[in-house]
Amino acid sequence: MSELSFYSHLLTDIKQRIKQAQTKAILSANSEMISMYWDIGKMLVAKQKLQGWGAGIIPTLSKDIHKELPEIKGFSERNIGYMIRFFKEYNSAILQQAVAKLPQLSVL
Repeated sequence: MSELSFYSHLLTDIKQRIKQAQTKAILSANSEMISMYWDIGKMLVAKQKLQGWGAGIIPTLSKDIHKELPEIKGFSERNIGYMIRFFKEYNSAILQQAVAKLPQLSVL
């Protein structure tokens, strides 16, 4: 095999490895985001039941998250409502099992 051919194969292998790592990173990030949305929905539903909070907490929470973490996007009133809805609508045994397989972080 010529040196040029060897280099071409090496370059191809490295590019494949880079693309593989990028794909894994994207999938990992997506998994973590879904887990976070689930957890936030679960926390809010639990607090609503325990504390008797209604939907009125959502605007305050959205504003406070934006104030405390201005660089973080995606926590509008609408999106927080979607997180609650996501948890409520998909709170079934099948999804709970899938989410339970994700690494758990202590959030409280």
